[in-house]
Amino acid sequence: MMRFIIIIGYISSSLLSYSQERASFFKPLDSLNSKRLNTVLISEASLITGGLLALNQLWYSDFEQSNFRTINDSGEWRQLDKFGHVYATYQLSRLSADAFKWSGLSKEKSNLYGSISSYTFMTAIEVFDGFSQEWGFSWYDMAANTLGIGLYLGQEYLWNEQRILLKYSFNRSEFASLNPSKLGDGFTEELFKDYNGQTYWLSFNLFSFTQSEFFPKWLNVAVGYGAEGMLAGRSSVQLAEFNQNDRYTQFYFSLDVDLTRIQTNSYFLKTIFSLVNMLKIPFPTLEINTSNGRNLQWQWY
Repeated sequence: MMRFIIIIGYISSSLLSYSQERASFFKPLDSLNSKRLNTVLISEASLITGGLLALNQLWYSDFEQSNFRTINDSGEWRQLDKFGHVYATYQLSRLSADAFKWSGLSKEKSNLYGSISSYTFMTAIEVFDGFSQEWGFSWYDMAANTLGIGLYLGQEYLWNEQRILLKYSFNRSEFASLNPSKLGDGFTEELFKDYNGQTYWLSFNLFSFTQSEFFPKWLNVAVGYGAEGMLAGRSSVQLAEFNQNDRYTQFYFSLDVDLTRIQTNSYFLKTIFSLVNMLKIPFPTLEINTSNGRNLQWQWY
């Protein structure tokens, strides 16, 4: 849950930066502007510091502290939580880099500084986890964070653009009501806590890979991953008041839209498109799951 709270905070920070100068509302600069750069640096430093202090008071203070320890959580939630780490770090790097680009900093430096600030933030949270009796420092989480940054930076250095987007979608599941304390009580909590309803997508831009005018520049194909039947992190966990459901994996194939490739002269719309682009655009979707063998069905995701 808190990974997505971090993303929301970074979005707010980016929007704060963009709105500082009304004369050039949302418009990036071709050369460095010290006022804008200071705004970005102060905003991000404040967000990192304030966010960590808030998490310490509002999240970790409710749980017993311990000596620093590590855990092996690689088998939990069918790795949906690890996909969440990859997604969070990728989006944080992208949004933070966009804020630095807005200040007029070069694209190379913006990508590097944005990724460093994202990785620093996520690493600090892992350290906090390490001192909590409830969790613990996870090297698998750190690997997922590294993969998220690698997905962003690698594409920038290889192609100078994001041809493969990492996106998120959510559909309410029947499992949250069976264990609301763990999976969320109500839609807002379920959105962040119910891994049964979360799907993570790799969205590939067809024009970028083919250079064919046959494909609209905004059209993507997307491959998604999800899972269901999870009432707790591990299937071995016995919940006395629940019947542990059979867990199964879901794979999805669908179309998508890269909103940032839609042509517009409005910097306001470009910013909105960039933010909404974190989400998968719904299309008819083929689902392949491992429930009772191999099942094929059409969904709307």
